[in-house]
Amino acid sequence: MFLEQITKETFYSALTVETKPWHMNYLAMYSTQWKGFVTDPALMLIPADDHLVHRGDGVFDVMRCLGNRIYQLEAHLKRFETSAAAISLMPPAEYAEIREIIKALIRRAGEKDCLIRVTLSRGPGGYTTNPFECPAGQLYVNILRHPVYPGHYFSEGIPIITSQIPTKRSFFATIKSCNYLQNVLMKMEAVKAGCQYAVGLDDLGNLAEGSTENIGIVTRDGILKFPEFETTLAGVTLQRAFELAKSLVAEGLLNEARFDKIPLAEAYGAAEMFLTGTSFSVLPVVKHDGRTIGDGRPGPVASRLFALLEADARENSNLTTEVGVDSD
Repeated sequence: MFLEQITKETFYSALTVETKPWHMNYLAMYSTQWKGFVTDPALMLIPADDHLVHRGDGVFDVMRCLGNRIYQLEAHLKRFETSAAAISLMPPAEYAEIREIIKALIRRAGEKDCLIRVTLSRGPGGYTTNPFECPAGQLYVNILRHPVYPGHYFSEGIPIITSQIPTKRSFFATIKSCNYLQNVLMKMEAVKAGCQYAVGLDDLGNLAEGSTENIGIVTRDGILKFPEFETTLAGVTLQRAFELAKSLVAEGLLNEARFDKIPLAEAYGAAEMFLTGTSFSVLPVVKHDGRTIGDGRPGPVASRLFALLEADARENSNLTTEVGVDSD
């Protein structure tokens, strides 16, 4: 096999020789490697010797922007910083301007509805597991086109399966690290099974979380339950859904909302089940491992929580951050 040498002069041509359809969803990227941003997806690269690439040594978070307003920016950044501190990952000096970096990058991306992915890596420096070989952490911020989910996901509900992949132990389960191998395998299971989502179980057989989603159920006696956070990531959307669910208790739609252990058998017998996540808010689940949940249709609690979260993301001035406009 003939290997053509790529030089600095021919590097960009080599990058762009093939059209990559997924690039249409990549709007902008900032990197402390370059001290700037790019809008060409072909340039949105990370060095191969960054510990993020070859060891999964980094943390990330994803937030949502709707109508030029970033939803729960502070809650996401707090979780991001907590994850970084848990693995002794120090951000570069530029992180002090992270809010302005995010807002400026969204403006450069040119779309009012988007996802913001913030990543902190150990940085380049070698190929061993030794974190001290990396002289400085690196910050990467990506702006992605907001996904559009099929309407029938919400109107008809979705099926899920129980994953056979072991879930992360409590310490790693509570850190949003870039080591997502288990999550990838869970997603693979789901797609091979003919659906899009799988949920894991903890060591005691209780519901844990999906590959990138949290889960909740409504019992037959009107109790909304979410898995406890000892073995799951503290979902920002889930925590807001829990707060908003208190109004449903006041209305009489629910009797109670709480965090609790949820055995698989209880999940199968639930009146409602749904997933929560940043990009879709709430997705109603109507089948779990082939078993019909409730009456096989999206339930009233999932529908109301979806509406409350969507309104919250667009209208709650206390939890949204204006992107603003460029001064130049």
